[in-house]
Amino acid sequence: MMDLPLDHVRTLLVAVDAGTFEAAAPKLHVTPSAVSQRVKALEQRLGRVLLVRSKPLRTTDSGAAVVRFARQLAWLEDSARAELALSADGPGEATPISTTLSIAVNSDSLSTWFPEVAQRFGPESGACFDLHREDQDYTDELLRSGLVMAAVSSSPKPVQGCVVRPLTPMRYRAMATPEFVARWLPDGVTAQTLGAAPVVVFNGKDDMQDGFLRRIGTVSSGPRHYVPATDAFMYAVETGLGWGMIPDVQAAMYGRVELVELMPGLPMDVPLHWQQWKLAPPLLTAVGEAAAEVTALRLR
Repeated sequence: MMDLPLDHVRTLLVAVDAGTFEAAAPKLHVTPSAVSQRVKALEQRLGRVLLVRSKPLRTTDSGAAVVRFARQLAWLEDSARAELALSADGPGEATPISTTLSIAVNSDSLSTWFPEVAQRFGPESGACFDLHREDQDYTDELLRSGLVMAAVSSSPKPVQGCVVRPLTPMRYRAMATPEFVARWLPDGVTAQTLGAAPVVVFNGKDDMQDGFLRRIGTVSSGPRHYVPATDAFMYAVETGLGWGMIPDVQAAMYGRVELVELMPGLPMDVPLHWQQWKLAPPLLTAVGEAAAEVTALRLR
Protein backbone atom coordinates (compact mmCIF):
# COMPACT_ATOMS: atom_id res chain seq x y z
CA MET A 1 0.00 0.00 0.00
CA MET A 2 1.39 3.39 -1.03
CA ASP A 3 2.13 5.92 1.73
CA LEU A 4 1.22 9.54 1.10
CA PRO A 5 3.86 12.14 2.03
CA LEU A 6 1.88 14.26 4.47
CA ASP A 7 3.79 17.47 3.84
CA HIS A 8 2.93 17.19 0.14
CA VAL A 9 -0.70 16.44 0.99
CA ARG A 10 -0.88 19.55 3.18
CA THR A 11 0.73 21.59 0.39
CA LEU A 12 -1.98 20.46 -2.02
CA LEU A 13 -4.68 21.54 0.43
CA VAL A 14 -3.15 24.98 1.00
CA ALA A 15 -2.72 25.49 -2.75
CA VAL A 16 -6.36 24.64 -3.44
CA ASP A 17 -7.62 26.92 -0.67
CA ALA A 18 -5.32 29.77 -1.73
CA GLY A 19 -6.23 29.41 -5.40
CA THR A 20 -2.72 29.72 -6.83
CA PHE A 21 0.79 28.46 -6.08
CA GLU A 22 1.88 32.08 -5.62
CA ALA A 23 -0.75 32.72 -2.94
CA ALA A 24 0.01 29.42 -1.20
CA ALA A 25 3.76 30.03 -0.99
CA PRO A 26 3.82 32.57 1.89
CA LYS A 27 1.37 30.45 3.88
CA LEU A 28 3.81 27.53 3.62
CA HIS A 29 6.94 29.70 3.99
CA VAL A 30 8.37 28.39 0.72
CA THR A 31 8.65 29.66 -2.84
CA PRO A 32 5.91 29.20 -5.46
CA SER A 33 8.30 26.92 -7.31
CA ALA A 34 8.59 24.71 -4.23
CA VAL A 35 4.81 24.51 -3.96
CA SER A 36 4.57 23.47 -7.60
CA GLN A 37 7.34 20.89 -7.17
CA ARG A 38 5.66 19.32 -4.13
CA VAL A 39 2.33 19.00 -5.96
CA LYS A 40 4.06 17.56 -9.01
CA ALA A 41 5.96 15.07 -6.83
CA LEU A 42 2.69 13.97 -5.23
CA GLU A 43 1.12 13.52 -8.66
CA GLN A 44 4.07 11.45 -9.82
CA ARG A 45 3.90 9.32 -6.70
CA LEU A 46 0.20 8.64 -7.23
CA GLY A 47 0.43 8.42 -11.00
CA ARG A 48 -2.52 10.79 -11.38
CA VAL A 49 -3.11 14.45 -12.19
CA LEU A 50 -4.48 16.15 -9.07
CA LEU A 51 -4.80 19.78 -10.15
CA VAL A 52 -5.88 21.66 -13.22
CA ARG A 53 -3.41 24.55 -13.44
CA SER A 54 -6.00 27.26 -13.93
CA LYS A 55 -6.69 30.43 -11.94
CA PRO A 56 -8.00 29.54 -9.48
CA LEU A 57 -6.59 26.04 -9.27
CA ARG A 58 -9.16 23.28 -9.71
CA THR A 59 -9.00 19.72 -8.45
CA THR A 60 -9.52 16.67 -10.60
CA ASP A 61 -11.61 13.83 -9.15
CA SER A 62 -8.40 12.28 -7.79
CA GLY A 63 -7.28 15.62 -6.41
CA ALA A 64 -10.60 16.11 -4.66
CA ALA A 65 -10.16 12.78 -2.87
CA VAL A 66 -6.69 13.81 -1.64
CA VAL A 67 -7.98 17.23 -0.53
CA ARG A 68 -10.79 15.57 1.46
CA PHE A 69 -8.19 13.36 3.11
CA ALA A 70 -6.08 16.43 3.91
CA ARG A 71 -9.00 18.23 5.57
CA GLN A 72 -9.92 15.15 7.58
CA LEU A 73 -6.30 14.78 8.63
CA ALA A 74 -6.23 18.42 9.77
CA TRP A 75 -9.19 18.07 12.11
CA LEU A 76 -7.90 14.73 13.43
CA GLU A 77 -4.67 16.51 14.31
CA ASP A 78 -6.65 19.26 16.05
CA SER A 79 -8.58 16.66 18.03
CA ALA A 80 -5.37 14.92 19.06
CA ARG A 81 -3.84 18.23 20.22
CA ALA A 82 -6.93 18.95 22.29
CA GLU A 83 -6.78 15.54 23.97
CA LEU A 84 -3.05 15.82 24.64
CA ALA A 85 -3.48 19.28 26.14
CA LEU A 86 -6.22 17.97 28.41
CA SER A 87 -4.07 15.08 29.52
CA ALA A 88 -1.04 17.28 30.18
CA ASP A 89 -2.75 20.16 31.97
CA GLY A 90 -5.47 18.34 33.85
CA PRO A 91 -9.24 18.60 33.53
CA GLY A 92 -10.53 22.07 32.77
CA GLU A 93 -7.09 23.53 32.04
CA ALA A 94 -6.68 22.67 28.38
CA THR A 95 -6.39 25.47 25.84
CA PRO A 96 -9.42 25.35 23.52
CA ILE A 97 -8.59 24.17 20.01
CA SER A 98 -10.59 25.87 17.26
CA THR A 99 -12.01 23.83 14.40
CA THR A 100 -12.56 25.53 11.04
CA LEU A 101 -15.77 24.29 9.45
CA SER A 102 -15.89 24.97 5.72
CA ILE A 103 -19.53 24.91 4.62
CA ALA A 104 -21.25 25.82 1.34
CA VAL A 105 -24.56 27.64 1.81
CA ASN A 106 -26.95 29.12 -0.73
CA SER A 107 -27.44 32.88 -0.63
CA ASP A 108 -31.05 32.92 0.58
CA SER A 109 -30.26 30.58 3.47
CA LEU A 110 -27.15 32.56 4.32
CA SER A 111 -29.21 35.75 4.54
CA THR A 112 -32.07 34.31 6.60
CA TRP A 113 -31.90 31.20 8.76
CA PHE A 114 -28.26 30.03 8.67
CA PRO A 115 -26.86 32.81 10.89
CA GLU A 116 -29.10 31.48 13.67
CA VAL A 117 -27.36 28.13 13.28
CA ALA A 118 -23.92 29.71 13.56
CA GLN A 119 -24.98 31.75 16.57
CA ARG A 120 -25.58 28.55 18.52
CA PHE A 121 -21.84 27.86 18.45
CA GLY A 122 -20.11 30.51 20.51
CA PRO A 123 -16.38 30.90 21.17
CA GLU A 124 -16.46 28.19 23.82
CA SER A 125 -17.45 25.62 21.16
CA GLY A 126 -14.23 26.16 19.22
CA ALA A 127 -16.14 26.49 15.94
CA CYS A 128 -14.78 28.83 13.28
CA PHE A 129 -17.02 29.08 10.21
CA ASP A 130 -15.58 29.35 6.70
CA LEU A 131 -18.75 29.86 4.64
CA HIS A 132 -18.85 29.62 0.86
CA ARG A 133 -21.85 31.15 -0.93
CA GLU A 134 -23.21 29.16 -3.85
CA ASP A 135 -26.59 28.25 -5.34
CA GLN A 136 -28.14 25.23 -3.63
CA ASP A 137 -28.10 23.37 -6.96
CA TYR A 138 -24.32 23.80 -7.18
CA THR A 139 -23.07 23.46 -3.60
CA ASP A 140 -22.51 19.74 -4.24
CA GLU A 141 -19.70 20.68 -6.61
CA LEU A 142 -17.80 22.43 -3.81
CA LEU A 143 -18.31 19.39 -1.60
CA ARG A 144 -17.22 17.01 -4.35
CA SER A 145 -14.09 19.06 -5.09
CA GLY A 146 -13.01 18.98 -1.45
CA LEU A 147 -13.30 22.74 -0.97
CA VAL A 148 -15.88 22.32 1.80
CA MET A 149 -16.71 19.72 4.45
CA ALA A 150 -20.48 20.20 4.34
CA ALA A 151 -23.12 21.88 2.21
CA VAL A 152 -26.72 23.01 2.23
CA SER A 153 -27.82 21.29 -0.96
CA SER A 154 -30.96 20.73 -3.02
CA SER A 155 -29.92 17.17 -3.83
CA PRO A 156 -31.06 14.20 -1.72
CA LYS A 157 -28.36 12.04 -3.32
CA PRO A 158 -25.21 11.99 -1.17
CA VAL A 159 -21.92 12.97 -2.73
CA GLN A 160 -19.41 10.12 -2.60
CA GLY A 161 -18.04 9.80 0.92
CA CYS A 162 -20.85 11.89 2.40
CA VAL A 163 -24.07 11.40 4.34
CA VAL A 164 -27.23 13.43 3.82
CA ARG A 165 -30.15 14.47 6.00
CA PRO A 166 -33.27 16.36 4.90
CA LEU A 167 -33.97 19.91 6.03
CA THR A 168 -37.26 21.77 5.86
CA PRO A 169 -37.81 23.16 2.32
CA MET A 170 -37.75 26.90 1.60
CA ARG A 171 -41.08 28.16 0.23
CA TYR A 172 -41.01 30.86 -2.47
CA ARG A 173 -43.86 32.92 -3.95
CA ALA A 174 -44.09 35.05 -7.10
CA MET A 175 -44.30 38.58 -5.69
CA ALA A 176 -44.51 42.17 -6.95
CA THR A 177 -45.71 45.56 -5.77
CA PRO A 178 -49.33 46.63 -6.35
CA GLU A 179 -47.99 49.45 -8.55
CA PHE A 180 -46.09 46.93 -10.70
CA VAL A 181 -49.26 44.87 -11.11
CA ALA A 182 -51.27 47.94 -12.09
CA ARG A 183 -48.70 48.96 -14.70
CA TRP A 184 -47.65 45.66 -16.22
CA LEU A 185 -50.55 43.33 -15.46
CA PRO A 186 -53.64 45.58 -15.63
CA ASP A 187 -55.81 42.91 -17.26
CA GLY A 188 -54.90 40.23 -14.74
CA VAL A 189 -52.03 37.83 -14.09
CA THR A 190 -51.88 35.11 -16.72
CA ALA A 191 -49.10 32.97 -18.12
CA GLN A 192 -48.83 35.27 -21.12
CA THR A 193 -48.88 38.59 -19.27
CA LEU A 194 -46.46 37.47 -16.57
CA GLY A 195 -44.12 35.99 -19.17
CA ALA A 196 -43.92 39.37 -20.90
CA ALA A 197 -43.44 41.44 -17.74
CA PRO A 198 -40.02 42.54 -16.39
CA VAL A 199 -38.50 39.98 -14.05
CA VAL A 200 -35.70 40.08 -11.47
CA VAL A 201 -33.21 37.20 -11.58
CA PHE A 202 -30.41 36.57 -9.08
CA ASN A 203 -27.74 35.45 -11.59
CA GLY A 204 -27.20 33.15 -14.54
CA LYS A 205 -27.56 30.07 -12.33
CA ASP A 206 -30.92 31.18 -10.93
CA ASP A 207 -33.69 29.11 -12.50
CA MET A 208 -36.37 29.98 -9.94
CA GLN A 209 -38.35 32.52 -11.98
CA ASP A 210 -38.07 30.55 -15.22
CA GLY A 211 -39.09 27.41 -13.35
CA PHE A 212 -42.21 29.18 -12.12
CA LEU A 213 -43.06 30.35 -15.64
CA ARG A 214 -42.61 26.83 -17.01
CA ARG A 215 -44.89 25.59 -14.26
CA ILE A 216 -47.70 27.89 -15.42
CA GLY A 217 -47.06 27.06 -19.07
CA THR A 218 -44.92 29.80 -20.57
CA VAL A 219 -41.40 31.18 -20.85
CA SER A 220 -40.12 34.66 -20.06
CA SER A 221 -39.77 37.10 -22.93
CA GLY A 222 -39.84 40.28 -20.85
CA PRO A 223 -36.86 42.38 -19.72
CA ARG A 224 -34.56 40.55 -17.29
CA HIS A 225 -32.73 42.33 -14.48
CA TYR A 226 -29.85 40.44 -12.84
CA VAL A 227 -29.37 41.40 -9.19
CA PRO A 228 -26.85 39.01 -7.55
CA ALA A 229 -27.36 39.88 -3.87
CA THR A 230 -30.21 38.65 -1.69
CA ASP A 231 -31.05 41.98 -0.03
CA ALA A 232 -30.69 43.91 -3.29
CA PHE A 233 -32.85 41.34 -5.09
CA MET A 234 -35.72 41.88 -2.66
CA TYR A 235 -35.22 45.64 -2.80
CA ALA A 236 -35.43 45.51 -6.60
CA VAL A 237 -38.80 43.73 -6.36
CA GLU A 238 -39.98 46.15 -3.65
CA THR A 239 -39.12 49.17 -5.81
CA GLY A 240 -41.00 47.76 -8.81
CA LEU A 241 -38.04 46.91 -11.04
CA GLY A 242 -39.65 43.55 -11.77
CA TRP A 243 -41.43 40.60 -10.21
CA GLY A 244 -39.48 37.85 -8.51
CA MET A 245 -39.63 34.72 -6.37
CA ILE A 246 -39.32 35.75 -2.71
CA PRO A 247 -38.84 33.25 0.15
CA ASP A 248 -41.52 33.42 2.84
CA VAL A 249 -38.85 33.58 5.54
CA GLN A 250 -37.17 36.57 3.89
CA ALA A 251 -40.45 38.42 3.43
CA ALA A 252 -41.27 37.86 7.10
CA MET A 253 -37.84 39.00 8.31
CA TYR A 254 -37.01 41.89 6.00
CA GLY A 255 -40.16 42.99 4.18
CA ARG A 256 -40.25 46.79 3.96
CA VAL A 257 -43.16 47.49 1.62
CA GLU A 258 -46.36 45.75 0.65
CA LEU A 259 -45.96 42.98 -1.91
CA VAL A 260 -48.75 40.96 -3.45
CA GLU A 261 -48.65 37.31 -4.48
CA LEU A 262 -49.16 37.16 -8.22
CA MET A 263 -50.64 33.68 -8.31
CA PRO A 264 -52.00 32.75 -4.88
CA GLY A 265 -51.96 29.04 -4.15
CA LEU A 266 -48.95 28.36 -6.37
CA PRO A 267 -45.90 28.54 -4.10
CA MET A 268 -42.67 26.78 -5.03
CA ASP A 269 -40.91 24.67 -2.42
CA VAL A 270 -37.16 24.28 -2.84
CA PRO A 271 -35.90 21.12 -1.09
CA LEU A 272 -32.90 21.57 1.19
CA HIS A 273 -30.57 18.88 2.50
CA TRP A 274 -27.54 18.88 4.77
CA GLN A 275 -24.63 16.97 3.24
CA GLN A 276 -21.39 16.33 5.10
CA TRP A 277 -18.46 13.94 5.12
CA LYS A 278 -19.03 10.56 6.72
CA LEU A 279 -15.77 11.01 8.58
CA ALA A 280 -16.27 14.42 10.12
CA PRO A 281 -15.68 16.29 13.37
CA PRO A 282 -18.50 15.82 15.90
CA LEU A 283 -18.79 19.61 15.83
CA LEU A 284 -19.77 19.51 12.15
CA THR A 285 -22.44 16.90 12.87
CA ALA A 286 -23.76 19.16 15.64
CA VAL A 287 -24.03 22.02 13.14
CA GLY A 288 -26.05 19.76 10.85
CA GLU A 289 -28.38 18.88 13.72
CA ALA A 290 -28.79 22.58 14.50
CA ALA A 291 -29.57 23.27 10.83
CA ALA A 292 -32.37 20.71 10.94
CA GLU A 293 -33.80 22.28 14.11
CA VAL A 294 -33.60 25.87 12.85
CA THR A 295 -35.14 25.14 9.43
CA ALA A 296 -37.96 23.21 11.10
CA LEU A 297 -38.62 26.29 13.22
CA ARG A 298 -38.11 29.07 10.66
CA LEU A 299 -39.17 27.48 7.36
CA ARG A 300 -42.21 25.54 8.58
